[in-house]
Amino acid sequence: MRRPRRDPSFEPAPPKRFPRRGFMLGSVAGVTLSVFWVARYYNIGAEVGSADLSAPDALAQADAGQITLIDIRRPEEWAATGIAQYAVPIDMRRDDFGAALLAAVNGDRTRPVALICARGVRSARVAKALREAGFEQVRDVPEGMVGSGAGPGWISRGLPVRQP
Repeated sequence: MRRPRRDPSFEPAPPKRFPRRGFMLGSVAGVTLSVFWVARYYNIGAEVGSADLSAPDALAQADAGQITLIDIRRPEEWAATGIAQYAVPIDMRRDDFGAALLAAVNGDRTRPVALICARGVRSARVAKALREAGFEQVRDVPEGMVGSGAGPGWISRGLPVRQP
């Protein structure tokens, strides 16, 4: 038995192949996004501003009682590296973070506060939020505990830490 001949106008179109140009553009876009992510994660482009402190300056001011240093990292980060000397550890993810911070400064929103995290990304974000919430003197330690584009970090500088 002979098969009926098919009309070519009813043939499905062949599947489209991913063109080489699209593959290359997708690859370039992926690499570019990865570079931006890495730069942000390691705070590579960090610039120390007038409201920022280096790690040694934060230590000196905390030692002199001029600032309240707050370590906003997670408990497992404190356990891994220790907590900066004189720092009050308050996990930034706590539901009552604002209340805990107010308790650390005895309810005084005008008291100078410096924030430190691992690489300065989170502390910069939280510092901005605290300024918007009415804290008047919030400073950032952009090099953080492990270093960033702003500096080598608390630990690499050999500054004192204590265990949680």
